[in-house]
Amino acid sequence: MATVAHEPSRPAEADERYSGLLAWLATTDHKRIGILYIGTGLVFLLVAGFEALLMRIQLTQPRLEFLSPQAYNALFTMHGTTMVFLVGMPILFGFINYVVPLQVGARDMAFPRLNALSYWTFLFGSLILHFSFLMNAVPDMGWYAYAPLTVRPYTTHPGVDFWIVSLLVTAVGSIATAVNVVVTVAKLRAPGMTAFRMPIFTWMGLATSVIALYALPPLAAAQVMLLFDRQFGTHFFDERLGADPLLWQHLFWFFGHPEVYILILPAFGMISEIVPVFAGKRIFGYPFVVGSGVFIAFYSMLVWAHHMFTAGMGFIPEAFFGATTMVIAIPTGVKILNWLATIWGGRIRFEIPMLYALALLVLFPIGGVTGVHFATVPIDWQTTDTYYVVAHFHYVLFAGTILASLGGFYYWFPKMFGRMLDDRLGIWQFWLTAIGVNLTFFPMHVVGLMGMPRRVYTYPDLPWWGAINVLISLGAFLTAAGVLLLVVNVAYSLRRGRIAGENPWDAWTLEWATASPPPPQNFTAPLPPVRSDRPLWDVGEETGDRPVLRNEGRQETGGGSGEGSSEAARAGFVARTPATLLGMYTFIASESFFFGGLLTAFLYYRSRDDGGFGPHDLDFLQTALFSVALFASSLTIVLAEKRLHHGDLGGFRAWLLATIALGAAFIVGQGMEYVTLYREGVTLSTNLFSSAFFTLTGFHGLHVLIGLLALGIVAWLAFKGEFRNGRHEGAVRSVAWYWHFVDGVWVVVFTVVYVLGMLT
Repeated sequence: MATVAHEPSRPAEADERYSGLLAWLATTDHKRIGILYIGTGLVFLLVAGFEALLMRIQLTQPRLEFLSPQAYNALFTMHGTTMVFLVGMPILFGFINYVVPLQVGARDMAFPRLNALSYWTFLFGSLILHFSFLMNAVPDMGWYAYAPLTVRPYTTHPGVDFWIVSLLVTAVGSIATAVNVVVTVAKLRAPGMTAFRMPIFTWMGLATSVIALYALPPLAAAQVMLLFDRQFGTHFFDERLGADPLLWQHLFWFFGHPEVYILILPAFGMISEIVPVFAGKRIFGYPFVVGSGVFIAFYSMLVWAHHMFTAGMGFIPEAFFGATTMVIAIPTGVKILNWLATIWGGRIRFEIPMLYALALLVLFPIGGVTGVHFATVPIDWQTTDTYYVVAHFHYVLFAGTILASLGGFYYWFPKMFGRMLDDRLGIWQFWLTAIGVNLTFFPMHVVGLMGMPRRVYTYPDLPWWGAINVLISLGAFLTAAGVLLLVVNVAYSLRRGRIAGENPWDAWTLEWATASPPPPQNFTAPLPPVRSDRPLWDVGEETGDRPVLRNEGRQETGGGSGEGSSEAARAGFVARTPATLLGMYTFIASESFFFGGLLTAFLYYRSRDDGGFGPHDLDFLQTALFSVALFASSLTIVLAEKRLHHGDLGGFRAWLLATIALGAAFIVGQGMEYVTLYREGVTLSTNLFSSAFFTLTGFHGLHVLIGLLALGIVAWLAFKGEFRNGRHEGAVRSVAWYWHFVDGVWVVVFTVVYVLGMLT
């Protein structure tokens, strides 16, 4: 059986209590939140597209002065940042938000209020970034913000600070969404929907969420360090004191390359839904499509440094990352072959979603092949920082992510709004977009191989450079015309589009088993039985509503008794774990990568002896004393849980207060250590070691304070009598596990900072 442990405890639905705009502002319905994400992403697509057109006007002719160098730098920084963080991620998370609960047969996401908070956090961070225009402090350092060029005194205006704060805020929303998706897929699947009966888009949404959980926190750690350098005088990226500029690059690209898969895996999931439906066949090699996506999700942690081949890492790292980059091309190729095999011999319907899927099958491999070029170190050396790179990643992200998203938009628009998009406008938009994309990005390969550098606001009048750039700019305007035609199509179809019905495409997954648009509770009738990855087609075959299909690629995993019991055994841990606790486990895993980023910086700098404050100047015995208090608090919180489980509220309160007292003792001890060091003249800005020490231990102390606040709330509720008869026991366990995580982090920090400092 699938894991069906609980339904989300939905609040009183704002959509039912309010109407009009207020219902959208107060909604916790995953469907409306998904539409808000997609709509906001489309607005920022128009913004980023306008920025791109301004840049293309500037580059139409050699030595043109349409834009100043400063304006051009600001535009390409905002364009890149907007496309990655404010277009690609919100649109894809919007589709995941809308579709995944429907595909698994759930009423909503596991945590509806958190889901709403995630969207508004993302929107707030987006507005912070664009508020920089009003402050005349637009970020102009590129979306990668390489240090030390972004620290003072090299960049004095606050544009970098706007960039950092906005992306930190949006990252909070993205991580919260990822936690929500993981718990929703794990806990709310319909009866019979074992893991290998889940739709492929659900699998790819899950894999994307896992990547977001480990990729975003190291970037956040790097951004915090850069912000501290700029605002509080730390020296993480100050090369004048011996800081290593490669630290930023390692942390940034540890996020930056997995980010590519955050942007492409959901697109692959869309294509894997569209191709079999419009080919009239089951997906070929379902386990391989799923397995390749899962492999990419975890293996993407091993390829980041191919962005740094010209940074002088050395032969061994370059050979290692070159090899890993070549290997990761294999699972992507597996998906392409699976889609082609699904199309082969099928009864193809050339509807607009299928046109976009076929376009991706043709265009995305161009980006993939050029990506393998960059895995070859000598080729990378020759082509890095040229327009060849720009061509490569735009074929991956635009000809991949955006084309797939457009296909998904045409595919799921009828489900979202109950009306079909206009076919004639859709055909025009498809061809304008497809031609524009190729006319824009393919010539970039040529001019890049001719030596034209990227990130420059103008170029010399060399043979053919001007003519090629005219073609590129013409393609950009054709692409923009296609995007504007989509806006016209949406506006027209929302009012006059043909009524869609429940399943206009004869699709196979559960979202097509309910009304279009779905009701607030998603499903009003009992769900069809789930016996494979295509339940609606199974029902159609049984009732005679559709012919029995050939068994090409069919995978009845989880169907037999032995296999089903194996699936149940694997799902046992998840089935026994409350949703709130599973969400806490997921959040803790993500936070571990944040501390991993801070620990990386500390280990980078702990051994760089500049004759000043260093590991041997720390008071090991004093720290060991207040550390014992924190370690002991893990025992007292366990005893508190046991008392609550046995109904002993008095014992629960007593051990809970003991935990709070021990945590407070740790904070007092850490504060005393800081005061002592301050009196000795040691601050954040003393040297590299002090910067890393105070940041690492200070963020741990902040987590302890957050844990104490949570424990204080639990204690307040306990004295109010809220935990009688086992009520809210899952919430207490979640807080307890967070506290164990805080203690576990300190075990690592204490060992690395104090014990190793004393021994070496």
